[in-house]
Amino acid sequence: MVVTNHPAASAAAAAMLAEGGTAIDAAVAGLLALTVCEPMMVGLFGGGMFHMRGADGTHTVLDGQSIAPAAAHATMFTPLKPEDPLVIEAVGRENVVGARSVAVPGNLLAWAAALEREGRFSLADVLQPAIRLARRGFLATPYLSECAATAGADLLADPGIAAIFMPDGAPVKPGTRVVNAALAETLETIAKEGPGALHGGSVGASATAEIAARGGILTNADLAGHSMIPRAPVRGTYRGYEVVLPPPPSAAGVHVVQMLNFLEGFDVAGLGFGSAGELHLKAEALKMAFADRAAATADPAFIPVPVGKLTSKAYADQRRAEFDPARTRAWPAGVTPGEAHTTHLTVADAEGRIVVATHTINSLFGARFLLKETGLIPNNYMALFNPRPGLANSIAPGKRVTTSMSPMVILKDGKPWAALGLPGGLRIFGSAFQAAVSLIDHGMTLQQAVEAPRIWTQGGPVEVEQGFPAEVADALAAKGHTIQRVPHVGGGMCAIRFLEDGMMEGAACWRADGTPVGLAGGLARAGVRFFPDAPR
Repeated sequence: MVVTNHPAASAAAAAMLAEGGTAIDAAVAGLLALTVCEPMMVGLFGGGMFHMRGADGTHTVLDGQSIAPAAAHATMFTPLKPEDPLVIEAVGRENVVGARSVAVPGNLLAWAAALEREGRFSLADVLQPAIRLARRGFLATPYLSECAATAGADLLADPGIAAIFMPDGAPVKPGTRVVNAALAETLETIAKEGPGALHGGSVGASATAEIAARGGILTNADLAGHSMIPRAPVRGTYRGYEVVLPPPPSAAGVHVVQMLNFLEGFDVAGLGFGSAGELHLKAEALKMAFADRAAATADPAFIPVPVGKLTSKAYADQRRAEFDPARTRAWPAGVTPGEAHTTHLTVADAEGRIVVATHTINSLFGARFLLKETGLIPNNYMALFNPRPGLANSIAPGKRVTTSMSPMVILKDGKPWAALGLPGGLRIFGSAFQAAVSLIDHGMTLQQAVEAPRIWTQGGPVEVEQGFPAEVADALAAKGHTIQRVPHVGGGMCAIRFLEDGMMEGAACWRADGTPVGLAGGLARAGVRFFPDAPR
């Protein structure tokens, strides 16, 4: 079973399974295809978390996150609103758009390492669908067109990226064939030379020369010096189920487990999905988690993250005592440092391997310019650091970005029960948390859970999707929440459910171009002689 956020990527991944590859081969082929046909979300010049369950049942998270370049420093940007701690944008949007916003990418390092661990095909093999898509082109979807419209003002400032996604000054029309011949050449070079072509080789040299010419600080030495880190996941329990998620520098594992522990003390099912009482409980859990995230979750090589305390049942008991069912409240952090736009796919093979992988170039279209010679769109990952010095997530050279990526596997009685993830920036881990609650507490089907309306807050207004009735939003407002109605929270979720009879089901939601593809049937029954008179 394969679920990605574009039909061409799902087809690329499914082809690897059909040709005898593993879930890892399928996942990497799907991600590489997504770098072409979902270019506003992911690319070789991005970063992410590749969560894999091996055939032996062990879980490993391959951390391919981006890091700050060697020349980066804590005061390289000026905060736009120094008085508002929730705003980390810099003056002139320097950390959001343009060459100075580019961090050192790590996606390709993680994907190559995954293939070496449990793949059957080479990097060159799994690159073929992506090369074909880049050279021959793919049809723009309404989703791609809408994303181009959203970022249009910035895209128009760069002739290279505008020529592809804003032709004639307007968003690329759905059904238009999108071709990136330079990217096809880059992918072919990587197929021949391996990931070193980008990380210290000719592709990297070309990219960093253009970034430097635009005023950026990323160097080819930064690319050559970056490395993937294999990490043990964070694990927690919720009503008899086990959840397995990425550890820091991802905020997902720590804070999803923290919020589930918090909810475990309440009758969530009795409150009913989407009731004002249930949404108030989730909103308060999100506010609590984001307060702790801001205080103490960062790259563990720089900040000792208190994982044990944050994920403990005792800490949840302590925080639960502070909850007021009638009113919202301010949630200060309960820990201190030292105490310790994106894509996703979910893949499972017949031998027990599972991949849940979330990778990105950060914002829509990353830094919002095209490297003409290579056809690559750089990330704008520097936007995820806090431009204020002295904080857990302040900028430091070589520091990994902190993200909300939540590639999650849920186990029941030690066996895979569900796997899911999604894009969506800061809204990712809150959305994954809500999907787990929908499946476990509310007994939703997989399709219902990925499509169910969501909320989100990090301490300010509560974003409430339009799928919730107005009277529920009004009831939340009566509890003191500032309500902001939004068309969607987070991006398209990709999920797989593992059924008791050994079958699987896949689901994707309306928030992206998600497409499940399953392989059913199989080989002819062993021992059957279809032509009994034929010589053996």
